[in-house]
Amino acid sequence: MTQKWSPRNWSRRTRWIVGGVSLLVVISARPTWHLWQVSQRDRGSLPEIPAGFADDASRLNLTKVNRVWDIPEDLEQAERQLAELLNLARRDRLPVSIAGARHSMGGHTIAPDGVVINMRPFRRMKLSESKDRLHVQAGALWEEIIPFLDQQSCSVAVMQSNSSFSVGGSISANCHGWQFDRPPIASTVESFRLMKADGTIVTCSRNENSELFSLVLGGYGLFGVILDVELHVVPNARYRMEQFLVPADAALPTYDRQVRDRADVEMVYARMSIVPNPLFREVLLTAFIREDGDIPKLHDPEYAQLQRAIFRGSAESDYGKELRWTAETKLQPWIAKRSVSRNQLLNEKVAVLQNRSATSTDILQEYFLPRSGVVGFVDAMRSIVPKHGCDLLNVTVRSVNEDHDSFLRYASQPVIAFVMLFQQPITADAETRMQALTRGLIDSALNHGGRYYLPYRLHATPEQFQEAYPQAARFFELKRQHDPGELFQNHFYRRYGDPPK
Repeated sequence: MTQKWSPRNWSRRTRWIVGGVSLLVVISARPTWHLWQVSQRDRGSLPEIPAGFADDASRLNLTKVNRVWDIPEDLEQAERQLAELLNLARRDRLPVSIAGARHSMGGHTIAPDGVVINMRPFRRMKLSESKDRLHVQAGALWEEIIPFLDQQSCSVAVMQSNSSFSVGGSISANCHGWQFDRPPIASTVESFRLMKADGTIVTCSRNENSELFSLVLGGYGLFGVILDVELHVVPNARYRMEQFLVPADAALPTYDRQVRDRADVEMVYARMSIVPNPLFREVLLTAFIREDGDIPKLHDPEYAQLQRAIFRGSAESDYGKELRWTAETKLQPWIAKRSVSRNQLLNEKVAVLQNRSATSTDILQEYFLPRSGVVGFVDAMRSIVPKHGCDLLNVTVRSVNEDHDSFLRYASQPVIAFVMLFQQPITADAETRMQALTRGLIDSALNHGGRYYLPYRLHATPEQFQEAYPQAARFFELKRQHDPGELFQNHFYRRYGDPPK
């Protein structure tokens, strides 16, 4: 006689296995369904910029221009034709702006009705025999530089957390990174060659044309065209990761105790939980520790599709934000147990997480606080961000040492940087709300002894800009001394530099 099927006929072990599998299916069903929905929506592509117009990474600065001019790859031809172009622009009273990867967000690479110089074809590079300096043309992207240096067992000293930016753009914004115990990128610049408005080429360093050197570093293309740069580089290295998940009020003490004074720490960042109610309740502190052994080979990022789905799934979804935080605090440490090279950490492109929607865009903001102002600023963020209904996707925290090189400096003392990313619908109402949020955060940063970063949306009032950068009046005065015809312009200059209309 055939025995009928019944759970009572199973062994205890079988029931445990089936029960466990059933529970796993139930637990994984919601995140699987959520990520599948995200992947179905995430099939768009960025719209092309119409001929006769220019835009930047914000996709909110579409501007009519006279032309976009691609610099030739050949050095001699490029310098000759560029000087001729500047001469024609002066004659025809056309403003000139300079563009690389165009990852600024306030029209810093665009002059209305002007000439946009596309520096991207200008990307040759050469490493010194001592392997401590890189000679590189301004249009090169870090994603092109990293593999080149990797072959020579070298690495970039200071750069942003993504590799999709150009050298010229990074220097013009005086970027900083998550390289531990370092000032901004200006500190790694030995010299650069600059074509001025009259077509002459000068070399700028701390000892030669030192005023221009200081002004161009973080000068947003207002003094001339950076042609090529001598950058200090460092050896590539092997790292292991250590992480500390702590309540927000324990983040700084944990940093002091576990990270700050360690000689083997090379790269550090923290990420704040953006799960609402309560916002910023936890902080994940990540440190990369130098270790001995063979350096892993450079390769394309692993799990990029999963990483993208989890990240994009946090937009407009409280559940997605919870899922992402769980993945970063529970899954990421398990995946990242292996050692990694410095170059591998730097070799992540913006496209991995980039917003491809035609109806929304991602907007960066950044605020620099002295340590004494951090707690007050975070408390203010907790009320300001929800108040304006903007969709916060990320807050990364880094330390930046004092900048001794650039004129329009944001780090006039050691500071803690809060890098914030929002998803913003491409609507007038969303722009109004983002402007109000930004001004509120700027006011809070100023009230706590801090500043905001200049490459992003131009939402700061002129009064806020002047308070944050009291050296700005002199900066623009010197701009007009070095460029009396005000040939080099952009939206940033027209907003805050008070050029003649």
